[in-house]
Amino acid sequence: MRYALALAALVAVLALAPGGLLRAQQMGVIQSDVLVIDPERMLIESDYGKRLQAELQAERERLIAHNERVAAELEAEEQALTGLRATTPASEFRALADSFDQKVEELRLESERKSRELERRRDMVPAQFMRVVQPVLNELLREANAMVMIDARAVMLHTGAADVTDLAIARVNERIGSGPKVPPKATPDTDPEPAPVE
Repeated sequence: MRYALALAALVAVLALAPGGLLRAQQMGVIQSDVLVIDPERMLIESDYGKRLQAELQAERERLIAHNERVAAELEAEEQALTGLRATTPASEFRALADSFDQKVEELRLESERKSRELERRRDMVPAQFMRVVQPVLNELLREANAMVMIDARAVMLHTGAADVTDLAIARVNERIGSGPKVPPKATPDTDPEPAPVE
């Protein structure tokens, strides 16, 4: 019973009777106490979000290429070491083999660290994106005279008129474009530094 009443209240808020909360505004923003927005769509479809994703993909591809290059070099070094086995004293060969094994382990750990760092950057992108576009969302909130803006993914039911995602994407493209400039990313051959938070 309580659930049914809560659902009815949600429908009543979002139904937005004509002439009331849905009065059109000259700026193209509806008048509503509640606005709904889809942050994931904004990230995927806006110019700034596309740039952030493209940068991550490019960095991922650089890391993959780096790992493949290192793997090829290690394979060649291992083959050369194997070729020395028959002509190298056992103790000397053991030292060479141990050194090679240590090198492989260090490179493996380095590769894992860089992969974790890339994953961490990927996880940070949505929050970084929302910080940069927040002024645009605040502007939409004020223009609509809204009390709250809700993530569409957390809303069970809403009218299409309350969803300002398309307008937000257009505003972000207009005001922010591809986003703030950031320093060049570290290459896989150097220690990556965390991307600056805008």
